[in-house]
Amino acid sequence: MSDYAIQQIVNGLSLGSLYALVAIGFSLIYGVIRLVNFAHGDLMMVGAFATFGLIATDHVPWVVLPLLVLVAGFLSGGLVERLAFRSIRGAPMITGFIVTLSVSVALQNLGLILLGAQPRNFSFPAVFRERVALGGIDVAIIDLTIPAVTLLCAVLLTVFVKTTRMGIAMRAVSENTLAARLMGISINRVVLLVFGIGGALAALAGLFWGGKFGQIDPLMGFVPGLKAFVATIIGGVGSLPGAILGGYILGFAEVAFVGFLPAAYAGYRDAFVFGLLILILLVRPSGLFGSTEEERA
Repeated sequence: MSDYAIQQIVNGLSLGSLYALVAIGFSLIYGVIRLVNFAHGDLMMVGAFATFGLIATDHVPWVVLPLLVLVAGFLSGGLVERLAFRSIRGAPMITGFIVTLSVSVALQNLGLILLGAQPRNFSFPAVFRERVALGGIDVAIIDLTIPAVTLLCAVLLTVFVKTTRMGIAMRAVSENTLAARLMGISINRVVLLVFGIGGALAALAGLFWGGKFGQIDPLMGFVPGLKAFVATIIGGVGSLPGAILGGYILGFAEVAFVGFLPAAYAGYRDAFVFGLLILILLVRPSGLFGSTEEERA
């Protein structure tokens, strides 16, 4: 395998990990309350600018900073659920669809008002810019850190969902909301937790997105969020393993499209992403790990 191919594999692994972090939140939210939250990607912006602000204070150690970003994302996700989505729970799907788009636009415009439209340079510790030898190439440490953190988050979340009482409650609400309520499970608490976890992971993705690409702006989360939603559909909406696999499939495919085709086609990468979605859904309409069962009423 050529050094160039190895470099593209590393790039695909890094980009796919970012998509996977955001896709997990999409899948969690849909799996529990059957809501496609198009505002979810914009929480990447919250995480990126929370990191930017914490760095500006010059008093927060980098070891602690990701934890604070996770907290900021968790609170933001919970706040969005409490203010925008709790009152429409049980409404027709089209209502939720319109509200999520409205919240997305509101978050973007709030960011533009408070932060300005000018992109900001995002400074990451120099150690993450250092490069290590991998085969015949030099790889930036951040491109190895992102997949490692994504894998750790996926393992911790899986353990949480399968072994803790709140995780079991989340699965119960996903299976049958009415039965879960009759068993004494607080639906509001579970849904709030799901939005919080999704928001925390999206904020963490925003931190790493800024670190990888070096710039952030208030509109930065929309397109990656949309692509993460594509990854969720590819893997099967509601499936956590599917969301992770879909993120990596999309990341590798997008990098391969840009890296191995003539440069003149690089501008069509987004068209390729959605073309890939159409192709997979033609073969597997429910996604790779999606259920063929009918949705809940």
